[in-house]
Amino acid sequence: MDFDEILAKCGNSHRYQYLLLALYGYLMVVVSMHYFSQNVISFVPDHWCYHEQLENRSFEQIAAIYNQFERPSCTRLESIDSEGLNATVSEERCDRWIYNYDFGYRSMNSELNWVCDAAYKARVGQSFFFVGSMCGTLLFGVLGDRIGRIKSLILANWCGFLGDFVTIFTQNVTAFSITRFVSGLAADANSYLMFILIFEYVSPSMRNVGLNTVLGIFYALGLICASWLAVLVGNWRLYLACSSLPLLLVTLFYFLVQESAQWLVTRNDIDGAIRRLRRVAKINRRVVSDDDFKAFNSYCQQHYHKVAKGEGDGDGNGESGDAGEEPQAKLLDMLKTPRMRSSAFKMLLIFIIVVPCYNTLARNVEGLGISPFIMFSLTALTLPPSGYLQGVLQDATGRKMTAFSWMAITGIFAGAAGLVIAQGENGSVVLLVGLTLVARFGVSIADGASSQLCTELIPTCVRGSGVAVVHVAGFAASFLSPYILHLGTYSKSAPSVILVLLFFLGAYVCLLLPETRNRKLPISLAEGEEFGKGERMFDFLQQLRKKPDTKDTELHTELKTPEIIDT
Repeated sequence: MDFDEILAKCGNSHRYQYLLLALYGYLMVVVSMHYFSQNVISFVPDHWCYHEQLENRSFEQIAAIYNQFERPSCTRLESIDSEGLNATVSEERCDRWIYNYDFGYRSMNSELNWVCDAAYKARVGQSFFFVGSMCGTLLFGVLGDRIGRIKSLILANWCGFLGDFVTIFTQNVTAFSITRFVSGLAADANSYLMFILIFEYVSPSMRNVGLNTVLGIFYALGLICASWLAVLVGNWRLYLACSSLPLLLVTLFYFLVQESAQWLVTRNDIDGAIRRLRRVAKINRRVVSDDDFKAFNSYCQQHYHKVAKGEGDGDGNGESGDAGEEPQAKLLDMLKTPRMRSSAFKMLLIFIIVVPCYNTLARNVEGLGISPFIMFSLTALTLPPSGYLQGVLQDATGRKMTAFSWMAITGIFAGAAGLVIAQGENGSVVLLVGLTLVARFGVSIADGASSQLCTELIPTCVRGSGVAVVHVAGFAASFLSPYILHLGTYSKSAPSVILVLLFFLGAYVCLLLPETRNRKLPISLAEGEEFGKGERMFDFLQQLRKKPDTKDTELHTELKTPEIIDT
């Protein structure tokens, strides 16, 4: 009796699984607020250099006076006439500003005057957040395999709490960068470890429908809460205090969630795995006989004894040798064959392109002629439908077609948004917001589709480590996202131009990879080397009319499960 069979007897879509989904929903709200907290605290309201003759004027009058100059937010005036029609520019730099606070919210940038020439300070801190994300993904991934999923999940969220809470007391760019690095350690690990646990305890139907539904809805809810919590408290320090405290409540998961029984089996703690499964059965009110658990114990003993023997023989002959062959495959072995080496670099390039584009569009909510709080809420509403549409398109047209087409489409809309931004005040705010929302919608589909395409191309034997490496590469490239946005202070359309070039490059690279729809995915390195051999760039178009094969679809679901577990 293998693990899937004993789990089915204990219940794989019952009360305990609904509890996991409920806790995951809470975690998604907390994770979303944590991830976008650095954007919320760094919002920059409309601002102008202070002058004593402007004290009794309205914001509209102040804006009209400064709009006569090339850099209205950073130009210091020497004198202003009574009507504000004539003003002379001072050669000195601004050292004090007038802020038009959005909904009365005072951000860190406005309180510390990190604007104009000092605007780079917030971008530096945000970059260190991504460095922390890269390190945390590797660190807690290793700990998840060493000390368990739950303990690593709790440690990751403690790092998120510590980083956010200590940020409250920062006054300079050095301290801010350190605290954002610590906060960034939790940026990915505080969600994917729980994601792994759910995959290891729920049925395939709940994975495909329930998990994606919870992810989209509650992540969007967290994004909306992040915006309006800031408006409610009115100050960035209070906001960080309120948004960081829920991270500590994840500690209670230790008492509510069972450690991964599958992980315990891989650690040869079969008795511990059985104790967890008994608790799951008790919560689900299922009766499982001792004979069933004995059969499961016997299966685990035989299976791991066979693997150990195969690894010890190392001759590759016989049943034991075959059992030990695949576990010995390493990620570096993937780079020793020409076709897989080429595919590996293409997949790395895709992640290096799409992840920074995703983060840049997700965080670009300022300078659009609309409150960033409202813009955050509007972009959040695109997440649930984009996830659903991605699944429909992938079933109908394939991963490659979905990734290629939506990268190109998103690039077009990002370019159109750049043209509207370049028009300045003459551009339509409604048109700009609409184009930005469509681009945000499109990049969600492009990111998800390209991620699944790359994941399915990596052979099962190295899929876990391969997926981890490409995700880390994406996080590393996201270091550039704040600087791409910062270019907007010099040329408003510059970020959009860069995004267009990146999206089109990503679309081209997707065309160079083989399609995975309706095909048996590679399990060994040898199959990975042969996968897609002889396939030309546009051959996938001929397969669009081919109906999906039910067996292949089931195979995809079955083979994708180890990838999530290994990650």
